[in-house]
Amino acid sequence: MKLEHVAINVADPKAMADWYVKNLDMQVVRSVDQPPYMTFLADKNGESMIEIYHNTDAGVPDYSQIHAQNLHFAFSVEDMEGTRQRLIEAGATPEGEVTPTPAGDQLAFLRDPWNVTVQLVKRQTPML
Repeated sequence: MKLEHVAINVADPKAMADWYVKNLDMQVVRSVDQPPYMTFLADKNGESMIEIYHNTDAGVPDYSQIHAQNLHFAFSVEDMEGTRQRLIEAGATPEGEVTPTPAGDQLAFLRDPWNVTVQLVKRQTPML
């Protein structure tokens, strides 16, 4: 088996998808402009995909109340500081500072404009 996608229910999937395309190098693979207004986004290499949708039956979680380490989308970056600053200028809110790990990686958490956590990861040695 291969993991196809991870899905997240949000209040404004169209705006969120647009922001992810513009600021996180995602590309639209499929979009449905009727309920549940789903958009499938793939990374620039087409190796991972997320689904952003709005399902009123399920209810949208208050992502601001979910700890960053409990739920986040992690993006591999080369320029940690530059990418972090660019996302802040695009409307993301920092959740702490850039932190190193014992393995020599760098991690940074931010909240997108819908309070979903985005983690930036600069690995000493790439994992994939």
